[in-house]
Amino acid sequence: MVKKELLFDGNEKQVYATDDPEMVIFHFKDVATCFNNIKTAVFPNKGIVNNNISARIFDYLGKRGIYTHYVELAGDREQICRKSEIIPLEIVVRNYIAGSLADRLALQEGTKPKSLIIDINYNSSELGDPLINDTQAIGLGIVDSKDLDFIYETARKINELLIEFFSKAGIKLIDFKLEFGRDAQGRIMVCDEISPDTSRLWDAETDRKLDKDRFRHDLSYVVASYEEVLERVMNVNLD
Repeated sequence: MVKKELLFDGNEKQVYATDDPEMVIFHFKDVATCFNNIKTAVFPNKGIVNNNISARIFDYLGKRGIYTHYVELAGDREQICRKSEIIPLEIVVRNYIAGSLADRLALQEGTKPKSLIIDINYNSSELGDPLINDTQAIGLGIVDSKDLDFIYETARKINELLIEFFSKAGIKLIDFKLEFGRDAQGRIMVCDEISPDTSRLWDAETDRKLDKDRFRHDLSYVVASYEEVLERVMNVNLD
């Protein structure tokens, strides 16, 4: 597969065209950003680690019937993916209270809610990715009710699968973000990445944070924690 022109240059990833019009190459940078790009830093090898973690997780999900954009690794920091028309929603699946939800409601991080919480954010960095509701997502024409039901159903299924997956790695899945898009035939698939950049992952025994919160809150050992996640998930049997 031939890597061609740059299609998208994001904060933490780049997307390149290929000689196959239905395939692109994702390139993972060593950049970390948070708080709507107010805080940024470069961590050598972060892109390599996230590329491999996300590929491992997408492999796991694919073997269990989840349709994703991921096809295969194409190097240390690149992967071949199906080209997608992104649905501008971020779906945040919360097994525990943490991050913005804890701040918004003045709740203790790590609190277990009585039931699963799923937030929807409108994916717009210019607007700060605002929280919206189902009727807004449908009323604004971002999705229809059938698509939104499918997205919710898929998010819940992924959550169940990832809880089991990370549990085998000795990791507690606090929350995670999903993005969805449509392939060339219009079929909805999971896109972007699933990694410590897009998930909150705590050590199952100590609640030690192994994710981007180490960067957000200046806890140090950012890449070392990501590398620990990679080592653990590579030891999980995908079959």
